[in-house]
Amino acid sequence: MASDTQGRGRTERHRSAKDPEGRMALGEHLVELRNRLMISAATVIVLAVVGWFVFPWVFEALKRPFTLASAQDMNAELNFQGVGTGLNVRLQMAAYVGLILSSPMIMLQIWLFVMPGLHRNERKYAIGFFGSAIPLFFIGCAAGYWAVNQLVPVLLSFTPDSENVAQYIKYDEYLAMLVKTMLAFGIAFVVPVVMVLLNFLGIIRGRTMLKAWRWIIFVSVLFTAVMVPTPEPFTLLAMSAVIASLFFAAIVIAMIHDKRHGVGKDDDLDDDEVEAIDRPSDLDEDDEDGR
Repeated sequence: MASDTQGRGRTERHRSAKDPEGRMALGEHLVELRNRLMISAATVIVLAVVGWFVFPWVFEALKRPFTLASAQDMNAELNFQGVGTGLNVRLQMAAYVGLILSSPMIMLQIWLFVMPGLHRNERKYAIGFFGSAIPLFFIGCAAGYWAVNQLVPVLLSFTPDSENVAQYIKYDEYLAMLVKTMLAFGIAFVVPVVMVLLNFLGIIRGRTMLKAWRWIIFVSVLFTAVMVPTPEPFTLLAMSAVIASLFFAAIVIAMIHDKRHGVGKDDDLDDDEVEAIDRPSDLDEDDEDGR
């Protein structure tokens, strides 16, 4: 037992003498990155297999917008063009399901990779970021799915209403549009968390964010109007309010953090006081060394 303890002590002294700050060599970083990528890829593959088996349920859920359109007497049908389109679509959907379900594991691997290089307070901020970003991303994806359910009937309503006119939509194109919309909403819901993280790291101040409040409202309404073009204004206002409220909540959190840490106190000073603080000392005065 004593020899094992002495051996571990010699190993620790050797490591500390080799690199007192505990830094890793470039090769060790590459090995660590490879391991994290392999774990993430394995998780995606395993959950993609799950996505392959749940394809019938997912397919029924994704074609719901066209069911709603049919209920409104719109002649629109999904079309699988080509012999291998069905297999291709099923593989794509399995991959999308695998990516979405494995996103928590991917974020965890990113966290484990960058964690050793962070300070203690930065680790605390990163934990809060990942802990809030993951559920917000899934909520945003759900909002994107809901938006597509509102979007498809509106777009199909522009098709001429005639007995000899029918609209056939390629399913792979519809699937690509659905995934892009869900990702757009997922990213939109995560952006406020990124703003808070940047503020906690000292990169941007809450007062600077607040100055852009008009742009926040404008972009929120524009984003919702493009993604959810519903004819009635209530849905537009409600969805825009949800997105804008996330940004304003991030601004409030950032300003509270700045106030607690005394960030931005110089902004309350007069211009003469700021100039006096920033004015360089007289060049003729001797420094501490008498030069």
